[in-house]
Amino acid sequence: MAATLIDGNCLAADIRRRVRQRSEELASRGRKPRLAAVLIGATPAAEMYARRQSDACAEAAIGYELIKLPPDVPATEAIHIVEKLSADPAITGVMIHQPVPEHIDGASLLSAIHPAKDVEGVSAANLGYLLCGRPVNVPCTALAAMECIAWTKVTVRGAEAVVVGASEIVGKPAALLLSDMRATVTICRSATANLAEHTRRAAILVAAVGKPGFITADHVAEGAVVIDVGINRVTLPDGTKRTVGDVDFEAVSRKAGFITPVPGGVGPLTVAMLLRNTVDAAARLT
Repeated sequence: MAATLIDGNCLAADIRRRVRQRSEELASRGRKPRLAAVLIGATPAAEMYARRQSDACAEAAIGYELIKLPPDVPATEAIHIVEKLSADPAITGVMIHQPVPEHIDGASLLSAIHPAKDVEGVSAANLGYLLCGRPVNVPCTALAAMECIAWTKVTVRGAEAVVVGASEIVGKPAALLLSDMRATVTICRSATANLAEHTRRAAILVAAVGKPGFITADHVAEGAVVIDVGINRVTLPDGTKRTVGDVDFEAVSRKAGFITPVPGGVGPLTVAMLLRNTVDAAARLT
């Protein structure tokens, strides 16, 4: 029996609609949400992403300001600019386009954002708040994965959950969120010995390892919820390129109970979570 598809585009559209309603309500009270995005060194891909981000904010009635800095901007100047944005009462959310140039320490740049305005939730302070069970802003991709799980209505409390991948912005926060919901959580890596023995116990499996097709049907229990966070560009034998996830979708979808596609699963929800975090930050700052 084929798995039920978790439609991230549909879920994201509903979240964006609700975000717009909240944003308009806040604006009516004189607190319009406004996101400042810092881009250091422009590339065509980064410029395109920034334009899409601007369009998404406009759709959600969120103000958007893009601050472009040259690739050779001194680290101290970049940090000063981020600190000024964070202190500006008209700005309710701040984010940094990644990656930043090698001469700038990314962690220091993120730490210049006040935790309440770090709407990506990726600064050390916000990750620390999450670890302590007092989240302020949570990493958007981890929130997107949890939104997909919530849609399935599976019982998380007491369930076995396995997260493959331990990044600071996806794997670890997703594991913490699942643990806070009283799941029994195992964090694995691509190098974990006998990986399938761990993953086959999972009622909820989150794949965030960055390897195309890494999770096969042999890794998955019958009826499991499979959340594919991977976004990988691969070249097909005919030379065309395709975006695929960390999960062998065709094989796993015949075994899982629920599964996210790539593209169209976690990705659209990640953008929606950034918008929701921005509006939530504005509401807290009123």
